[in-house]
Amino acid sequence: MGNIESMELTEEVAKNSEENEWPGMYEESLKRFEEGQVVKGRIISVDKDYILVDIGYKSEGQIRIQEFKDENGNICAKVGDIVEVMVEWWDEEDETVVLSKEKAEKIKVWEDIKKAYEEGGIIQGLITNRVKGGFSVDIGVLAFLPGSQADLKPIRNLDEMVGKNYTFKILKFNRKRSNIVLSRRSILEQERDTRRAAIMSSIHEGKEMEGIVKNLTEYGVFVDLGGVDGLLHITDISWGRVKHPSEMFKVGDPIKVKVLGIDYDKERVSLGMKQLSGDPWTIAEKRYPVETRVKGKVVSLTDYGAFIELEEGIEGLIHVSEMSWTKKVRHPSKMVSIGDLVEAVVLDIKPENRRISLGMKQIAPNPWDVIASKYPVGTTIEGKVKNITDFGIFIGIDEGIDGLVHISDISWTKRIKHPSEVYKKGDVVQAIVLDIEKDNERFSLGIKQLSEDPWKSVEKRYESGKKITGTVTNVTDFGVFVELEEGIEGLVHVSEISKDKVKTPVGMFNIGDSITAVVMNINSEERRIGLSIKRLEIEDDQAALNEYNSSSGQSTSSLGEALRESLQEKPEK
Repeated sequence: MGNIESMELTEEVAKNSEENEWPGMYEESLKRFEEGQVVKGRIISVDKDYILVDIGYKSEGQIRIQEFKDENGNICAKVGDIVEVMVEWWDEEDETVVLSKEKAEKIKVWEDIKKAYEEGGIIQGLITNRVKGGFSVDIGVLAFLPGSQADLKPIRNLDEMVGKNYTFKILKFNRKRSNIVLSRRSILEQERDTRRAAIMSSIHEGKEMEGIVKNLTEYGVFVDLGGVDGLLHITDISWGRVKHPSEMFKVGDPIKVKVLGIDYDKERVSLGMKQLSGDPWTIAEKRYPVETRVKGKVVSLTDYGAFIELEEGIEGLIHVSEMSWTKKVRHPSKMVSIGDLVEAVVLDIKPENRRISLGMKQIAPNPWDVIASKYPVGTTIEGKVKNITDFGIFIGIDEGIDGLVHISDISWTKRIKHPSEVYKKGDVVQAIVLDIEKDNERFSLGIKQLSEDPWKSVEKRYESGKKITGTVTNVTDFGVFVELEEGIEGLVHVSEISKDKVKTPVGMFNIGDSITAVVMNINSEERRIGLSIKRLEIEDDQAALNEYNSSSGQSTSSLGEALRESLQEKPEK
């Protein structure tokens, strides 16, 4: 194209610059171009290898056709299009101009990046791949996105972001080093703060809201209300018992809550879920009057009882003492387990204290109410020895009712140090009902009462002056105990052991020795029999004296005189 034609096109373009959005083209032709300068031009020709662009110079500039092909190889250019191009080089002598659309675009990208950085604007980009510490992002040129700036929270799978377009903010910019650092997090934080401010201004106490469970802790649930997190404390989840929020929720669950309180300065919101329904304790007294039979599930066990859930938010306590009429329950786990469905009777209710007292044993009649009529005093019963203690044995009577035979009621006569000397568990024994105390739940039995007390007739068997023979059972400083028959003992006091003075019988007798003595006195009430060996000796001496007098024809007024005479007749040694 010649100079005249080029000038005519320049004039025509200048005239139509406003409608073609190509301002200043005519003036551009009047000055020289510099290499690297970006100018606007119009496509005037598209051929196989080049596209000619009129930039208002003496001749058209050439651009390789490849710069106008898309990724699929299609040419994205037509005659008349206005494009920005960069002057790569030009030769005024042969009027040759080489242009580049790609380089112009890169320069434009850098200018846009610089503007966005300086003005705090945003820029679009495509995450192309992962690199050490973050991502590589195509924003027209390659930029770096640190992993910490990719999202508001750590990303578990970084590969999910590759190949996706996002909006970024430029944190650092250095064109000379081609260094650009991006942040997506700062944009998300700004969006979050905007949403949070909007939500905080819209909520108020008492407002019911929808949210998403964001996190679970031991003390409650954090709920995302759309940019603002609220805390649903564990005590405000349900009127009933909740051990851990995970029993009712998992992360991501939708949830409906009620705003209980707001701290605008700290942007904290307290939430409640149970407050969406009424407090069941307000009508508990009408629903569970005293003596009502109820059913519930065991939800907790303590040392002192079991807690029963009657409905959501209403729990009653069965005290360990109210679990059985007859069994001595040491721990409620001996009677019930968590999860058991049990039946009970309401014993007391105090809504103001949120307490209901329940009884499990009251479901069945109290066996102690009928035990007295079933086993009146004097009745002989038979049962197995269930337990042995220091003070007696327990005999099973009815289901859950044991009778006690006190150690003192085992035998009339035996000295029993411990009941295990006589009985063992499982022995079948007979006993007589001695007493029943319903209020104290005591059932007293006696075994020795099956036979008559031998001490009642002891005076008939052992009258005073009777000569008896027995076995030494014990030797003490004050005398010797002698068993006359099973369970019947007599005492030979130290003063009644011999005519001679004896300080102590210890050493004179051994346990098991056979002793003959005379019955001195009997006290049946105190269960005592006094014996004397000394009197037996005196009686023997008197008998010997009587025999002597009979053979010599003499009579003596006393034993002492006879002894003196006998001594006088003895020859001197």
